[in-house]
Amino acid sequence: MQPGRVTGFLGPNGAGKSTTMRMVVGLDRPTSGSVTVNGKHYRDHKAPLREVGVLLDAKAIHTGRSAYNHLLAMAATSSIPASRVREVISLTGLETVARKRVGGFSLGMGQRLGIAAALLGDPATLILDEPVNGLDPEGEQWVRQLVRRLAGEGRTIMLSSHLMSEMAVTADHLIVLGRGRVIADAPVAELIGAATGKTVRVRTPYAPELAALFVRPDVSVTRSGADLLEIVGVSAADIGNQAARAGIALHELTPVSASLEEAYLALTQNDVEYRTGTTTDDPGAVDPRSATDLMERVR
Repeated sequence: MQPGRVTGFLGPNGAGKSTTMRMVVGLDRPTSGSVTVNGKHYRDHKAPLREVGVLLDAKAIHTGRSAYNHLLAMAATSSIPASRVREVISLTGLETVARKRVGGFSLGMGQRLGIAAALLGDPATLILDEPVNGLDPEGEQWVRQLVRRLAGEGRTIMLSSHLMSEMAVTADHLIVLGRGRVIADAPVAELIGAATGKTVRVRTPYAPELAALFVRPDVSVTRSGADLLEIVGVSAADIGNQAARAGIALHELTPVSASLEEAYLALTQNDVEYRTGTTTDDPGAVDPRSATDLMERVR
């Protein structure tokens, strides 16, 4: 992970994401190797809350305490002033419930309190496991903007989420786990680019005439409408040039990019612990060969 960057941490259930995060802060011990934060083991920092802010389980809170008292007790362990407690309560939108018992909190309110606790020490590194879990759309947008702003301040952010739409617009870099091993470590754009084939969507009133120009062994043309073609194996520029030479008008010429979800599914196709009944006969299933090729390109 690097300062000023949001690193997304992805993987199927059981891949080892939460275990890895727990090992970073000393809650689990690795069978081999070690983890350091800012050059030290987490346990060796004099004031860990000021070094690393962590949200692992928002429900791991004494339910009889108020949000304010919970944060105040945490602050006391690292000589953090009460004024900082009030700051993070305001930052996370908990002012109206700060004096209420945590046991009555909704899942979304509990997540906000967990984020407040992670921010309490104003740390340079943040580790957030599923921070948008239970939040409404407004809350999801708030987390996204908060994470981007914190990264913009030069902080190091590690973010785990199952929401690919959120990860696509929040993360700069991705680490993907599968069965306890790293299967991808690359910028988001690179990972998506590796999953994107040379597919171009073309709309033209002269679809048959255009299709006839690309009758080649290395090119696939699929007609999905009266005026719509999907052409695989040739670039949009080449299609446009050949259409122009043939006097064929084009109403649309769009390279088709893979989504982050498609790239992720291709990467983890062979690393899913709990699989549904989808078979390779399913036209929507990911070809294992393309998954293997993608893994080689992003390693």
